[in-house]
Amino acid sequence: MRQFSKLLAIGLLGGSLILSGCGASRTVKGGGIGAGAGAAVGAGVGSIAGGGKGAAIGAGIGAILGGTAGAIIGNKMDKQAAELEQIEGAQVEKVNEGQAIKVTFESGILFATNSSTLNTASRISLDKFATSLLNNPDTDLSIYGHTDSTGSDAINNPLSQRRAESVYNYLLSKGVSGNRMTSDGFGSTQPVADNSTAAGRAENRRVEVYIVPNAKMIQDAKQQAQ
Repeated sequence: MRQFSKLLAIGLLGGSLILSGCGASRTVKGGGIGAGAGAAVGAGVGSIAGGGKGAAIGAGIGAILGGTAGAIIGNKMDKQAAELEQIEGAQVEKVNEGQAIKVTFESGILFATNSSTLNTASRISLDKFATSLLNNPDTDLSIYGHTDSTGSDAINNPLSQRRAESVYNYLLSKGVSGNRMTSDGFGSTQPVADNSTAAGRAENRRVEVYIVPNAKMIQDAKQQAQ
């Protein structure tokens, strides 16, 4: 299994984020800021296990911002999550006590088998996704591609990376700033279901996007809470 090693240090709100995980191939874009800025929600660790299933939670959700500021952020994220729930083919979950959003696109919606070319249906869904991101500029996002365990790491790792990059590049073409985004591939290393069944393998073939508050949203929330 190819091991990932990436350290990302971002000074933010008087603190810093250190990100490490497994399987990533692409460095943070946009002058080294990108989705990592959202880690300021407590300036915590960059990758934590989700749902007890080993699913990577994106570039730094970290600790929870409490009190009135946390409630303000939670309310804004709730509104964006409600928008995203209207997108066909997108599974939306609120994570980190509602202060971050996880959006999962099944690879069958996005790509043909063994392909990283976006299909027509997925472009329609991603158009709506991009609109929501543009309407909510004070968030950052990390895009992760995953595969099932069929095939070798030599096939799965680059395929997952290309799929994440395809989503990244499409959102970029729709006006979403590269400063807000990162993309990585995890191959088959982060399953959310049983790879021994067809249904489980279908769940594992996916693209996940984690949306987190950026530095501006956090600063604004802290000022409003004063």
